[in-house]
Amino acid sequence: MTVRTTVVVATTAVALTAGLAGPAMAAGPGDHDATRRAVRAAVKDGVPGVTLTAKDGRSTWSATAGVGDLKTHAPRSADDRYRVGSITKTFVSTVLLQLEAEGRLSLDDKVEKWLPGLVRGNGHDGRRITLRQLLNHTSGIFNYTADDTFGRTYFLKDGFFKHRYDTQSPGDLVAIAMAHKPDFAPGASWNYSNTNYVVAGMVIQKVTGRSYGEEIRHRIIGPLHLTATSVPGTRVTVPQPSSRAYSKLAQTATGPTYDVTRLNPSLASSAGEMISDSADLDRFYSALLKGGLLPPKQLKEMKTTVAAPGIPNAGYGLGLMDRELSCGVHVWGHGGGIHGSSSEAVTTADGRHSVAFNFNGDWSGDSDAVIDAEFCGG
Repeated sequence: MTVRTTVVVATTAVALTAGLAGPAMAAGPGDHDATRRAVRAAVKDGVPGVTLTAKDGRSTWSATAGVGDLKTHAPRSADDRYRVGSITKTFVSTVLLQLEAEGRLSLDDKVEKWLPGLVRGNGHDGRRITLRQLLNHTSGIFNYTADDTFGRTYFLKDGFFKHRYDTQSPGDLVAIAMAHKPDFAPGASWNYSNTNYVVAGMVIQKVTGRSYGEEIRHRIIGPLHLTATSVPGTRVTVPQPSSRAYSKLAQTATGPTYDVTRLNPSLASSAGEMISDSADLDRFYSALLKGGLLPPKQLKEMKTTVAAPGIPNAGYGLGLMDRELSCGVHVWGHGGGIHGSSSEAVTTADGRHSVAFNFNGDWSGDSDAVIDAEFCGG
């Protein structure tokens, strides 16, 4: 899948294509040579810089390549914080599943029960869509980031520099989707839609009386001591230590490169606004798959996947993807893309072996090759 400058569109946010090249053997413990080569190859391919941290049992290993600043040529740091885009979705889904475990909602609840009248228009009907269908992208709700006007306003050069600091409310984003027809009837197919997770974040607020960000801080960030992880809301900067983020702000991978580090992430909302670093993401996904955040019933629901057309050897659960790599290893996680930032975080089913990394450019680099290298060697 190609990476283009779109906040959390399917092409970047679910850059989880599982048709990966590599030998049919699993990497040995502590063997990161192939990963190092794949990271360097991404920089050779045009990515300004890469930061990566892998954790295998008690062993932690980090690698960086390229630069974090094209002007000063400062290197990237293993401690870099970065915008994680749609990796946010796994956090949001985890909170909703915790609320289900507490008996405060059911995944079979209709959207209309919690947000009456919100999902209506042009064939959309929240009375027919369940919370589960939001989380596994089978709702059919139109993806607001696929709206042409939204794309020109926030993803292309002229619009971005004029509107990069605009604040969008979740209701604004849903209204964009409601101006279009649904992709399909609820449950009839699968299509990645950021609108699903904007609605999911609104459900969290309605159920708890607190924003989805507050719930993530209370339920996940605090208990796991994710000190580099934040839900920025409308804050336009990325906390230090961090690198610059770069984009072509075009539908092609050629032309000038622009610094897009500063932006108002409310345009991604609960579909993709969060910030983290690689070590925190490893800790989060490892804890999740080990059962540290959800009871067995809810973790099983999260790992129950549906076919995701267009993504070979992969299935989509509830904010969590399962993919089979070239050596037969299955990894669970999510990818995320936002202006100037492309990230991946995955772990094995037992939560023992995890890797998370970030490209600080959104137009090149083979993230799948990095994942395959870490788990399958080369």
